[in-house]
Amino acid sequence: MDSAIYPFLPTRRQVLEGSSALALVMTSGIAEAAQDATEAAPAAATEPVAFNLRINGKPIELRLDTRTTLLDALREHLGLTGSKKGCDHGQCGACTMLVNGRRINACLSLAIMHEGDDITTIEGLANGDDLHPMQVAFIERDGFQCGYCTPGQICSAVGMLQEARAGWPSHATADVAAKTISLTDSEIRERMSGNICRCSAYPNIVAAIRDAAEKA
Repeated sequence: MDSAIYPFLPTRRQVLEGSSALALVMTSGIAEAAQDATEAAPAAATEPVAFNLRINGKPIELRLDTRTTLLDALREHLGLTGSKKGCDHGQCGACTMLVNGRRINACLSLAIMHEGDDITTIEGLANGDDLHPMQVAFIERDGFQCGYCTPGQICSAVGMLQEARAGWPSHATADVAAKTISLTDSEIRERMSGNICRCSAYPNIVAAIRDAAEKA
């Protein structure tokens, strides 16, 4: 564009230099605001808090950062390493355990949220030397390979059977109004779809759950 005709318009160089300067100013302002917010955050937010959990039938007192997940509380602070950390995003099911009889992903739940709850991990399913029927079924059917997902698979299966007995339908249930749920292979697969086995031992896992359901 001819600057002689439009003397009041900036040149391309001036536009680029001005844009760069504006971006630098805005970035500096955002960084300073973030730093101010961080410095203003109360230190008390990260201080440990005392609370009580009931794990595998035993009351346990803990003092932890309120941001500690239930999974980390059990693994890192109580030595209960049966529940595994897989994805840490609630997508693989390796950390599944039972809270008040219902299965949850422990990596997505804060420990402090469960004060007073009855928490059962894979370590608490057996009665002394007597394995839980679901554990027996997994062994008999060879429902595992590397075994990393197995604790979550077993806890999830135990919770799933309780849901089926209560008449809770799934997406695979033909009659959602039925009082009795028939645990077909497709029903079991659908209900266990939140638990991933990277070794692909799914046929044996389904067979083990079917055996345990029939014996129960």
